[in-house]
Amino acid sequence: MTKETKPEVNPMAKTVLELGPTIAFFLIYLRIKDNTYTIFGTDYSGFIVATLVFVPILLVAMGILWRMTGELSRMQIFTAFMVIFFGGLTAYFNDERFFKMKTTIVYGFFTVILGIGLIQGKSYLQYVLSDAIPMKQEGWMIFTRRVAVAFAVLATANEIVWRTMSTDAWVKIETFAFPALLFVFLSSQIMMLQKYVIEDEGETAEK
Repeated sequence: MTKETKPEVNPMAKTVLELGPTIAFFLIYLRIKDNTYTIFGTDYSGFIVATLVFVPILLVAMGILWRMTGELSRMQIFTAFMVIFFGGLTAYFNDERFFKMKTTIVYGFFTVILGIGLIQGKSYLQYVLSDAIPMKQEGWMIFTRRVAVAFAVLATANEIVWRTMSTDAWVKIETFAFPALLFVFLSSQIMMLQKYVIEDEGETAEK
């Protein structure tokens, strides 16, 4: 039996599908943030309407991504569920705080899950990323501890931002600052943990 090969995916198209919905939310929010919309007799702010529009955009993008790659990560599925759930609460209660709290809960959830694994002496990040980053067990444990702390910091930061700053500030920080900080942090950690990376056996044999 031959192994089932994954379909080749254009990296640019994949990136657009992963980041596009969030950028779309940001642009829609900028366009309608000062407007009020009456739907079935209830007035909704531009932020809440942008949130409602964001949900189907995200689902369509995920559907296309699944069609292209044949799979969705558990993280993607969980994030989509949280967006739908808290987007629904935001609309039902007509209260934008629910959608803002979503970010805290998502980061907090990842912190707890990684923490549980660490208590058990396991790295759940290793289960997810081991194919992409072959690394010794010691390296995975260090990486997981640091990522758990980073998620805890981001969860705390989100609470501070949405409770003390304007909606405009929160949208900009949520869309750009948090992802950028996480990307820079993860990239720096991968570089710092290079000594734990397992070299390809073929390359090692050639040396």
